[in-house]
Amino acid sequence: MRTTLSRRLTATPLRWLALLALSAAYLQSALEKALDFGGASAEYAQLGLLPATPLVLATIVLELGAVLAVLGNRGRCLGALLLAGFTLAATFVALRYWTLPLPQRAIVAHNFYENLGLCGGWLLVAWQDLRERADRALLQTHR
Repeated sequence: MRTTLSRRLTATPLRWLALLALSAAYLQSALEKALDFGGASAEYAQLGLLPATPLVLATIVLELGAVLAVLGNRGRCLGALLLAGFTLAATFVALRYWTLPLPQRAIVAHNFYENLGLCGGWLLVAWQDLRERADRALLQTHR
């Protein structure tokens, strides 16, 4: 029973759907920025991220490229680490809840900690990818 459940939970389609769900915010963010590039540039400028236009473009490329690496299992570890690092940096730039008055603080704090959870998820993806690659390399050396 346990091995059957384990096999089902680690099946490739289910894993891919889980990675897609983890990637959803980045896909939505990149699409939103691409469709409203001017608005995204204005938002970046308001946050003090200058020059805004190249930074928005770099963000779109990073989000889409890293997600494709993760979903396509080509450089999954690197893609996951890039998304973790990007998310952590963006969290400390855009969600500084401790600077806000109390009525606004709770919602922004919630988003801040959700983003930390996303970072943890990406670190787990990178760790699992490294572990699987090490296991495959070990199996090949013993053949």
